[in-house]
Amino acid sequence: MPDKLIRIQRVGEVPVRRPVMIAIAGDSAAGKTTLTTGLARALGRERVTAICVDDYHRYDRQERKELPFTALHPECNYVRIMEQHLQLLATGQPILKPVYDHSTGSLARPELVEPREFVIVEGLLPLHTKLARACFDISIYLDPPEEIRQQWKVSRDTGKRGYRAEQVLAELTRREPESAEFIRPQREFADLVVRFAPIASRDDPPGTPLSAELMLRPTIRHPDLTKILADSERRAIHLKLTRDVDSRPVDTLHIHGYAPREESTVVQKAIWSLLGVDAGDPPETLGELGGGERSEPLAITQLLLLYHLLDAAR
Repeated sequence: MPDKLIRIQRVGEVPVRRPVMIAIAGDSAAGKTTLTTGLARALGRERVTAICVDDYHRYDRQERKELPFTALHPECNYVRIMEQHLQLLATGQPILKPVYDHSTGSLARPELVEPREFVIVEGLLPLHTKLARACFDISIYLDPPEEIRQQWKVSRDTGKRGYRAEQVLAELTRREPESAEFIRPQREFADLVVRFAPIASRDDPPGTPLSAELMLRPTIRHPDLTKILADSERRAIHLKLTRDVDSRPVDTLHIHGYAPREESTVVQKAIWSLLGVDAGDPPETLGELGGGERSEPLAITQLLLLYHLLDAAR
């Protein structure tokens, strides 16, 4: 038997290029899909494989009504299979991924997923286990204020998933203990913590785009923004030394939603020049929110994540 195992291993020793793996974790309606979509479009769909680990739900929506826990609980998800599939993708191997249809709440036919140059993994629990975290080159946690996330969830679930507002609010209340126990602790393991929110110290008029805060933990190498910060107006972007939740000092990049678009565009072009890609302007798809709306802080955030993806690929 040992000889047979060795032969199997040797047959499988075909050189495969390892993809760059990025995790985008966060609670329901935190903005994971919006961030993922912009990155995938900017890189080019032919270079990107994007998956959602919420597809690893064990139960459909109807079955979950009879359970003592929600979709956020690890027991409601095939976590070990998710780990196995992440390992396969990280080594350049295909997977047969389960599919959960969010529009109907049903489990659908599995699909074959081939890893391309970049693999973007979003969802509720991609950073839940040590083995899963080891598969990623870059990890992001989206951390919007709860009142904003709840607004986003009500809007999305009533508009796209057939719920009534009171149902969504009741489910948020039911999920809160599991959010605190399983989702929010993933923040600790992220290389970047991203928050879109109004600036508390300002009284901006209604309709002002949300600003962004990017906590740049020293777990990965971040781009040198010295020249960009020196050349740009502080109305658009500035870097500040803050304290992480463990009281350790950490750089936090502030991207201001109230800044004139012209100033934000200057910053975007400067970051784009750092990427070492073809000349020209940044992709227009960056910063898209859907419905014709656009966010310059989102565009700058996506550009910085593109830097990390391309840097890891090099």
